[in-house]
Parts: sequence; structure tokens; C-alpha cells
Amino acid sequence: MSEGQPLAHWLDRGRARLQRADLGPDAQAIGRVVHLADGIARVSGLPDAALGALLNFENGLSGFVQTLDRDTLEAVMLDDADTIAAGSRVTDTGEVLRVPVGEALLGRVVDPLGRPLDQGAALEDLERLPVERPAPAIIARDKVSHPVETGVLVVDSLFALGRGQRELILGDRATGKTALAVDTIINQKASDIVCVYVAVGQHTTAVERVIAAVREHGAPERCIFVVGAAAAAPGLQWLAPFAGMTMAEYFRDRGQHALIVIDDLTHHAATHRELSLLTREPPGREAYPGDIFYLHARLLERAAKLSEEEGGGSLTALPIAETDAGNLSAYIPTNLISITDGQIALSTRLFAAGQRPAVDVGLSVSRVGGKAQSPALREVSGRIRLEYAQFQELEMFTRFGGITNPRVQGQITRGERIRALLTQPRFANLRGVDQVALLAALDEGVLDVIPVSRLDNLRHALPAWLNAHASEIVASVTETGELGDKDRARLSAMVADLAHTIMPGDAGS
Repeated sequence: MSEGQPLAHWLDRGRARLQRADLGPDAQAIGRVVHLADGIARVSGLPDAALGALLNFENGLSGFVQTLDRDTLEAVMLDDADTIAAGSRVTDTGEVLRVPVGEALLGRVVDPLGRPLDQGAALEDLERLPVERPAPAIIARDKVSHPVETGVLVVDSLFALGRGQRELILGDRATGKTALAVDTIINQKASDIVCVYVAVGQHTTAVERVIAAVREHGAPERCIFVVGAAAAAPGLQWLAPFAGMTMAEYFRDRGQHALIVIDDLTHHAATHRELSLLTREPPGREAYPGDIFYLHARLLERAAKLSEEEGGGSLTALPIAETDAGNLSAYIPTNLISITDGQIALSTRLFAAGQRPAVDVGLSVSRVGGKAQSPALREVSGRIRLEYAQFQELEMFTRFGGITNPRVQGQITRGERIRALLTQPRFANLRGVDQVALLAALDEGVLDVIPVSRLDNLRHALPAWLNAHASEIVASVTETGELGDKDRARLSAMVADLAHTIMPGDAGS
């Protein structure tokens, strides 16, 4: 109280402030931790908490409601719960789990809650969206008709991906599943697609290799890396695919195009099983809970191509699943096969034989296929799968003796060239026009006279050769996706000329 001001003055000011104050009861539900173990907290005293609600624990920790019982609820911790004990205070935020979205995430490595894992600046004042969002309605979707070019010849020519498609990549451990997905991400450096890579239960070293590969060969400034590593809390690993999907949907809903790679859903299913058993949910087949199919269905259904009325954006999903001894009929792989629009199956036998990527052509399929291919690529790739399948069948019989029939020998020669073309090194992605040129030359028989050992050199030199000698065709095919008869003949002739250049003494022998 300053001198010179009478007491009545200060009393009047105090009364005025009391009259302006918004006085009234402020009720807040406060719960208590009853039991805590293995990242699961049993909480009492929150009767109005909803399933999936975000809870705040002491010391700034958080979790979400997994199951609801009569008097208690089970919450999955999203942080290390060493500082929480029985009796700790819990409050219900009244909100569901939300993650930050926006262009500020591009180029960043974050955890499933959007917290930076790199050395970059803090992510503040970003829009936040729920991790669980409804999939676009049927009426809001459009047909899948535009390609997602992977740069991998075996995929683009035989199992083309479309924008808005969900294509499963599955195979045994260490068969190149992640490598195929990363090559697809790297190939988008020349496209308008934003990429989101989600690591679920992966070792830190494996995630670091992926990030380093994209930074060296791709466009990391248009990628988001969401990491729920093996050392992270099970709740974060469970949350990672949903958080990544929400971040990717931000771009789709604004008319842009996005690609999400989930590596992998087998670990995600195991994490869901772990959390379900810890929360005492009844187990089903292979101890998985009964909602395991719904878990992945509601996740992958969010990938879609939106209609023009909804902005025309697209979200393409490449989930990865691991098989055991090539068993595609296991519980999780069959669930995912039935949810997705096709699968790319990788073979241990082919991988051991040196064929990379080790795609099993007989077990792989795309339910969109040629509808998402450019007309040029569709025209030159029509017979490859049949010819390759016939070659694989005939090759088995060549082990019993020599082949004297000229027609059969020609099929074997063609099949050997197809296999050599489909064997592609990592980080050696091909443009669409390069793929068209190679397949056109194959169809015209140009490659039949080239030794198989020289095809890798030819493929490596082809892009620069076409840029130098057929730049107008390169521009036309790239822009329109169309291939006229004259351009097709010209591309085949360009491949033949290149063959004579790099091996003048071998061509035609």
C-alpha cells in the first residue's frame, strides 16, 4: 500500500476485483495409481475416462487408456515410468492422443509423439491432429490410376504401384524388404511425393542406416522419420504407425501426395499382443487378441486416393511384414494380405542366389497393376511375366541335359536376359523412360545377342546415353507417358547402339 492512498481506496479496488472474478466450483477428477508394472498402470478414481484418452501422471509423464474395467482402468505408459509408484496422482486431460503435423516436420527425425530425436530445433506451435482418425469414406475416394514410380524395374514393370494403393512387402528376415522400401523413398526425389518412414521395434543401427541412405541418395528435406525403436516404451512402438499415418494424412488432405513405409507390422502386432496380455485381454490364435485384424485394417484403410472434390490428394502405404521360413499362411501375414491391395513377396532362395531384389514373381501380385502404369511402360511390359514364368519352368529341365530345340533355346536365352534385367543393384534406380527403353529392346530381341554379364554395364550407362542422343524422346515419354511406334523403334536402336559402344567385340557374337 503506497503512502497517500486512503485505506478505503484499496478496499474499493479489492471489491471491484472480486466482482470481476469468475468464481464457482471447479471440479477435477483425480485418480491414483493402484499398480504399475511392465509399462502398464492400473488406475482408480477416473470413472469418466474414455478409451484412448490421454492421461497425465506425476513428473510430467503421460499414458493412454487401453482397457476399461468396472472400478479401474489400464493405461499404457508413453514414457519411462521409473518415477511413478502406487499412489501417484493421475488426471484425465479429456483429450485423445494427438501428434504435431505440418511442413515443419519435413527433414526431421521424431518419436511417435512428435518429440525431436535429432539435434534440430524444438517443434513448437504446430497443429495437432488425433492419432486415431476415420478412414476416408467410399464416396470421398477416387480410383487408383496414377503411378508411384519405385525406380525398381521388377516392381514398376510387373507389380506397378498406384497413388493411393496399399502394397504389402513381406519375406523372411534379411531378404531386402527394407532395402526395397528405401529405394522407393529415394526414387521420390524427382517426384512430388512426400515420404514418411515409420520404424516399429527396429534396432537403432538399422534405423540410422535407413536415414543415412535417404540423406545420401534421396531428398531428406521431403521426408519425415518416425522412430519407435526397439528400446522405446511398448506404448510408443504401438503408437508409431498411427502417428506416422496422421502426419502423412496432413499432406494428403491438402491435395498433395504422400507415401508411408511402415517397418514393420509384424513387430507392431507383437507389441499389441504384449500390451493386450498385460492388460488381461482374452487371447486368441497364437495368443493375439481378437481385435488384431481390426487394428491393422483401421490403420491401412486410411491410405487412399481422394476424389477431386476432396482435393485429389493421395496417400500410398507400403507396410512391411516378416515371415518365418517363407510361410505366407501365418496369422499376421494372411491378415495383412487380405487387407492390402497386393503383395511383393521376397524369397530367401533368390536372395541367396544373388538376385536382388529377391522378388518371387510367382507369389507377388498387384491388384491395381497395369491400371496404374504409364501407357508406355504398359505397352512394353505386357509379355514379360509370362515369358519369365515359362523360362523358370524350362530352366528346371535344362539340368537333365542339353536343349536342342531352337524355340526352347530361344525362350531360355530370353529368360536369362529378363532375369539379368530384373536383378538391380541398390541405389541404381531407373527412370521410367530408361525402363521403357530396356523393355522395348528386350521385346525386339536386341538384348538376345548381348552377353548376360554385360547387361549391368549397359543399364548403368543407359540414362546418360539417352540424354545425349535422344533427349527429345526422353522429354516426351517423361511428360506424356505415351510411346509411339517411331519412338519405340528409336529407343530400341539407341540401346543397340549403346551395346555396340560398350562392347564392340562382343555384340552379335
